Amino acid sequence: MWSEEQIEEYLKKNLEQKRFKHSISVRDTAIDMGKFYGENIEKLRIAGLVHDCAKNIKGYELINIARKHGYKIDDVCKKSPQLLHGLVGSIIAKEVMEINNKDILNAIAYHTTGRKNMTMIEKIIYLADYIEPLRKYDGVNELRKIAYKDIDKAMIESFNVTIKFVIERGQLIHLNTIEGRNYILKTVGE
Repeated sequence: MWSEEQIEEYLKKNLEQKRFKHSISVRDTAIDMGKFYGENIEKLRIAGLVHDCAKNIKGYELINIARKHGYKIDDVCKKSPQLLHGLVGSIIAKEVMEINNKDILNAIAYHTTGRKNMTMIEKIIYLADYIEPLRKYDGVNELRKIAYKDIDKAMIESFNVTIKFVIERGQLIHLNTIEGRNYILKTVGE
């Protein structure tokens, strides 16, 4: 596995400056949340840093990379190929950065859409991406507070924000997001 310095160098070369700063901020937020929730800091550190490594890859390239690796592209991703940057990021993490840890790779792959039955590491990376200090949107401060009180409530709220955002733009909602939200609502309610 690459060192953190090697990963940072790769990100500096392959991301815009603003996205690189966001990646550093997600890493730091994930570490902070990991300490709060007693999770593996090293896994969170790497997943947070790497999560957007494919963000600046063009849509058609994301589709081609995913297809080349045997993934079927659903209609939602065909219409919104940027949703694939997490999946492609996990491919880059594995093949280029030599990261083989399943927890890290899954956290990278699902940080955009979420999914049902997410691990704590996946939830932390998903939320760290959403609430890191450089993020500015209505409700972010409240979501930051919830994230340190009840991670499942924070996940539901972040799914709600995503779904509203996608609906307002007339776009398709990824099935993983719906299934992720429904799964948490069902399990928290039990």
